[in-house]
Amino acid sequence: MTIKNFSIEYDAINSLNTFTNGDTINGRIIVEVSKESRIHSLIFIGQGKARVCWSEHYGQYAHCVYWADEKYYNVKHHILRDANEDGTVIGKGRHVFPFSFKIPDRTMPSSFKTSVGKIVHKLKAELKQSMKRTKKAKIHFTFISKADMDIPGLMEPQYGCKDKSVNFLGSGNVSVNVHTKQMGYKQGEAFQVTAKINNRSSRSVKPKFILYEKKSYFAQGHRKLCINEILKEKFEAVESSGKETVTKVINIPRELPPSILNCSIIKLEYRLKVHLNIKCASDPEIKLPIVILPASEVPASDSFGFRSPNEAAWNTTPQQQATLQQQAAPQPEDAPPAYAAYAMYPTFSVSDKHLSAL
Repeated sequence: MTIKNFSIEYDAINSLNTFTNGDTINGRIIVEVSKESRIHSLIFIGQGKARVCWSEHYGQYAHCVYWADEKYYNVKHHILRDANEDGTVIGKGRHVFPFSFKIPDRTMPSSFKTSVGKIVHKLKAELKQSMKRTKKAKIHFTFISKADMDIPGLMEPQYGCKDKSVNFLGSGNVSVNVHTKQMGYKQGEAFQVTAKINNRSSRSVKPKFILYEKKSYFAQGHRKLCINEILKEKFEAVESSGKETVTKVINIPRELPPSILNCSIIKLEYRLKVHLNIKCASDPEIKLPIVILPASEVPASDSFGFRSPNEAAWNTTPQQQATLQQQAAPQPEDAPPAYAAYAMYPTFSVSDKHLSAL
């Protein structure tokens, strides 16, 4: 086998190993050959896209599979390209081809993965030789979108109220007013929710606060909804003819992924539900939207698109060239993204062949 190793790797720019809009990713493509070889082309690709896929059963045998794709960028650059039909000759041993890629500075959703859908940002390399199968290498990186501060009502107070009559095995009515300071909060931030309960009924009521996530997937005119509770807090009952103001400080878990509101096929939303438990009666509840923003951001660089460090070195001073060579020094080849909020879920067997394309 002529090619012993073909891989792609990149350098982290922060302790979380995450990137955001406009960041530059520096890395290298590794080609190790056992003897002198000819390469017709070596291509770098930066890619961001989303895909959803799920199945629905109708009766005992019939079922349908729904899927959809959305692309954000697909940047290609030829690192080696044959000037003639013979290709480029590389000698025996390990060869390092540095690259520098700037993530497009535009609105795009953060990395995300479940068994139904995923949003991936990745770096790829393709090596082509005459009369041989194309060699491919790829590595995913964790992209966290910059906080969108233009979401309507993001920093405005949120209110909700409900009035419920108790008619079965009781009488009177119960009212509740809920208030939060704003809609948007950062990962790990605490927010306060206040519920004013006026129990004018003959029954006692038990307030309960629930923070939950709502994942929506869209494909071919269909929607799949998944809801999961994150936090739940119960309080003492408010007795008949009683009034009480319940206040709770809720700490948003730092590992929760930021809200995804800028993808047409995947949405990740959060809700705060205030629920009043009344025995033998339908329970009144109020839902308020919560938008979770990234905890921190790294300043973006200035350039756009792909720029090879080798090309940049043509117009640099010897000192700058030495810096570029230091940046291109070999690093561990399998540095995976390491971000706690990038949750992993079990594989969904029906969608394997579709999701594996990402």
